[in-house]
Amino acid sequence: MPPYRYPTHNFTYVSSCVKYMIFLLNFIFWLFGGLLIGIGFYAFVDKWQATGLIKLETFYDIVLNLSLVMIIAGAIVFVVSLAGCLGALRENTCLLKFYSLCLLIFFLCEMAIAITAFVFPHKVNAVLEESFTDKIITTYRDDPDLQNLIDFAQQEFHCCGLSNEGYLDWGKNEYFNCSSPSVEKCGVPYSCCINATDISSGLVNIMCGYHIQQQSVAAASKKIWTNGCIEIVRVWAERNLYVIAGIALGAAISQLFVIYLAKTLEGQIDLQKSSWS
Repeated sequence: MPPYRYPTHNFTYVSSCVKYMIFLLNFIFWLFGGLLIGIGFYAFVDKWQATGLIKLETFYDIVLNLSLVMIIAGAIVFVVSLAGCLGALRENTCLLKFYSLCLLIFFLCEMAIAITAFVFPHKVNAVLEESFTDKIITTYRDDPDLQNLIDFAQQEFHCCGLSNEGYLDWGKNEYFNCSSPSVEKCGVPYSCCINATDISSGLVNIMCGYHIQQQSVAAASKKIWTNGCIEIVRVWAERNLYVIAGIALGAAISQLFVIYLAKTLEGQIDLQKSSWS
């Protein structure tokens, strides 16, 4: 009697471990992308109802609109992770190729930004100051989300303004300009103050930065932070370079690992298809 041969039609080259690992990772990011879209859309609508007008005429209007940036970022994450989910679950090589290509593009862009920031930090500072200082300062009161972000940054990083001009940047804002009829003229936002909160009452003293622009740097430094935020953040990044580099390296290795998994699954699917022919 010839030896019994096990049927081979149920054999598969596709690893279930690889397949469902890609699916699970991308399912989590798919949910995260949907959450970003939801939060961004809610913030966008809330701002629309509060201000009645959202200007999106230039590139800077889009980049500095935090709710819109969240929607765009969430949509990208949502679409790419959905392609990864469906590509792995349905064993679709076209979707997996699209997914791995997107991850590779993200990885190359991140590396280009990191290398540029590391090799030319002062030039990056100059470009950021030239490109964003005037736009951010002048729209401070017109965009509630941007205002909250600037106040948070100034309080956390102990800075005031953006460029090397420091607190004098606020002279470009129509509310803090010295020619303004506002009571805030020649002042700075309260988030620039060293001690903005009154210890006795626990309330924020929004008047602590009034008329500061008329004072010298030495006199102003007793009441407010005088250095611009871009330079302060650059110095902070240099002091925490190893931590930032470690996080960036971990993120890069993770991306390369997921790309490797996607390409491995593609190869397994192609091998499976070739065994059927």
